[in-house]
Amino acid sequence: MIATTVRSRPEKAQLDAAFKALASGQRREILRILGEVIPAPGKTCCAADEVCGCKLSDRLGLAASTISHHMAILREAGLVTARKDGVWVYYSVRRDVLRDVMAELSRL
Repeated sequence: MIATTVRSRPEKAQLDAAFKALASGQRREILRILGEVIPAPGKTCCAADEVCGCKLSDRLGLAASTISHHMAILREAGLVTARKDGVWVYYSVRRDVLRDVMAELSRL
């Protein structure tokens, strides 16, 4: 995982995992959804900067198990964080890691 205190270049293993995670169109769409988190009026499920797995499943029309699979890959790549509250899991995007990955990509 990328250190959050020192802004250094991501390690090769982290970059490889991030690029692999970003190779999936469904995972890129999940990141888009997480990146556009806008609180909706009357929204009771999620905080302002996170999305519940159930909302991702509803929005993408994917089974909860498929969302879980994609989220595990995104978490392992360090691109998202997860917070469990009871039976629900809330996800948020790691913008700092995405910026580091984009910076590395621009160096190619």
